[in-house]
Amino acid sequence: MERVVSGIRPTGNLHLGNYFGALQNFIKMQNTHSCYFFIADYHSLTTHPNPADLHQNVKQVLVEYLAAGLDPEKSAIYLQSDLPETAEMYLLLNMNAYMGELERSASFKDKVRTQPENVNAGLLTYPVLMAADILIHNAHKVPVGKDQEQHLEMTREYARRFNKMYHTDFFTEPTAFNFGEKLVKVPGLDGTGKMSKSDTGMNAIFLCDDDKQIEKKIKAAKTDLGPQGENTPFSPEIENIFALFELVSSKETINYFKLKWNNGEEKWYGEMKKQLITDMVSFVNPIRQRIQELSKDSEYLSKVARLGAEKAHESGAETVRKMREIIGFKKFY
Repeated sequence: MERVVSGIRPTGNLHLGNYFGALQNFIKMQNTHSCYFFIADYHSLTTHPNPADLHQNVKQVLVEYLAAGLDPEKSAIYLQSDLPETAEMYLLLNMNAYMGELERSASFKDKVRTQPENVNAGLLTYPVLMAADILIHNAHKVPVGKDQEQHLEMTREYARRFNKMYHTDFFTEPTAFNFGEKLVKVPGLDGTGKMSKSDTGMNAIFLCDDDKQIEKKIKAAKTDLGPQGENTPFSPEIENIFALFELVSSKETINYFKLKWNNGEEKWYGEMKKQLITDMVSFVNPIRQRIQELSKDSEYLSKVARLGAEKAHESGAETVRKMREIIGFKKFY
């Protein structure tokens, strides 16, 4: 069975964009692949989080992964820091990573530009740690977004470089996971681009949002001045609203409002938003309730984290042991 590795930084709550994008595919994937899903708490140290915030963010991501449908019996769901072999592989790979290629990384150059006061070595070697996360399980596939494609190619290069240097075919060269279908793009509530975290939190519906928060956000979502005659194309703002309907509403509901648009009717946006609020609340509520239940169940979360760490260790420790052997480390005792 092919191995798949994917991680998420513990930087806040998951939103509908995460759910309908990566998470829905992860849920399908865990039935067909050997999956390792990790919470990247080592990676988050590049921004020097407060210790209390770090722990709470890790817990929140773990809870929301589980509430959304990841199954700890089917997959390894673990904390990056619970697999110390990752740090050792990171060190070993760093010995064969070169300054020039690391400095040319697009993400590093972007960080140098946007946060010149915090250009640390962790940022420079971020792609190496990412490579360690992947290669430690000798993964075949990695689900990556456009912004991570360069890092995946660097991982492939480190695998090739190790194999060539030590005359082995030990490491698999991982490839990007192809879900075989068009990925769902969840629009933001501000009328532009995709749903994402923002300073105000008003651009996204989070899985933990309560009814009032959902209502407030959808009421504030951008619309336009109304249809400009019969059968006119959707404006970008209304296209976004209908894209949200497609995620949570029935076909009858969607067709009802499309007919109003196509007929050039006026003054129905209030009714439309009210219906979207109702349908969105119905969709999010069961997930939010599960999040609340899991957040209080420390015993279960400990069990999940322990099980994930054991699965990850079983795979990762063996990889590092063989890697050390190939390099030439031998004990005198």
